[in-house]
This record gives sequence, structure tokens and C-alpha cells, in this order.
Amino acid sequence: MSSVRRWLLSGLLVLVPLAITLFVLDWIVGVLDQTLLILPVAWHPDRLLGLHIPGFGVLLTLVIVLLMGAIASNFLGKRLVLLGNALLSRIPIVRSIYSSVKQVSDTLFSENGHAFRKALLVQWPREGVWTIGFLTGMPGGDVANHLHGDYLSVYVPTTPNPTGGYFVMLKRSECIELKMSVDQALTYVISMGVVVPSRPAAPPLNPPL
Repeated sequence: MSSVRRWLLSGLLVLVPLAITLFVLDWIVGVLDQTLLILPVAWHPDRLLGLHIPGFGVLLTLVIVLLMGAIASNFLGKRLVLLGNALLSRIPIVRSIYSSVKQVSDTLFSENGHAFRKALLVQWPREGVWTIGFLTGMPGGDVANHLHGDYLSVYVPTTPNPTGGYFVMLKRSECIELKMSVDQALTYVISMGVVVPSRPAAPPLNPPL
């Protein structure tokens, strides 16, 4: 019975991650395939090829993103983007949602952004309890007027879903910068500490000259 139990656990360790990965990929492809609905019915791949092949929506989405990026990168496109932003900023309910989402997306996807660039070791939710957080910037606005000292803005994710979490402002002296990439730290959080990143190599005691 011990061998059967060991084989069962070994099989689950192989199949469960594979099944979850395939499920997530299938869901993503299914969602992106909905972009095909913007095409005329006569242009749908199912109609042209006579059979359904999943994934064409991914290609269409990629083309749309690249096309929008090319348009927004030239002078006329930038003017149109500014005009669209100004228009959306005048609509009461849409304004609050759009401005918040845009600020976050500009921070995350901007080439000179500083969001989630460093993994930190912080004490949360109380002193003596340590967890992983991500540096998102420095406190600003009126908040900075009420914080005396050197503070950092830190996002503390929940596990196993890192999209939910807490935004806190901590003293720089209470944050320890980790020698691991953001991807390694996210994997560590998502796996609930099961997937441990490798330790950085320790410097030699007597480095060669």
C-alpha cells in the first residue's frame, strides 16, 4: 500500500500542475478568441477554413496591440490619445475608473516605471512576522507631509493569489532588499513557500586578486 500511495502522490504532482496550466491557457485563448467577433462574419477563420482552430483570437489581439502601439507612437497618434484621454476625463463615473486604471497601467508598463522592480522582506502584519513585499515607489502628495523620515511604498501580496494584497508605507530601515528577481519572489509567494528560490552564491572568503 505504501508503494501505491507513493505512486498516487507522484502522479498528482505531475498531473495537477499540468492540468491547471492547460486550464488557464485554454481560458486565456478562449477569452482572446472573442476578439474575432469584431470581424465581419465572412472573415471569420471558421468560415474561411471550414473548421474551428482555437488561437486565431490571440494573433488578432497581438496585431491590434501592435497596431495601436504604432499609431500611438507617432505625432498624430499621440494627439488622438491625448484627445481621447481628455474626453474620458470629462465623463463623471468613467473618469474615476479610467484615470485610476491608466495610472496603474502607466506605472506597470512604462519603460521608465519603477513598479515591482525590487523584492523586499518586511514585517507584516505585525512585528516579528515576516513576509515578501514589492517596492512600488515613494510616498507622495499630502501623505509625504505627514510621514517624517525615509519611507517606501510597498505592496504586500496575498497567497496564493498575488493580485490581492495590501498597500503599506514602511520605513526604509525596516525593509530588507532581497537578492532575488521579482519573478522568483512572485513564484515563492504563489507557491506558499513551497518553491524556494536558490540562494545567491556567497562571496569567497579570500577573493583572488
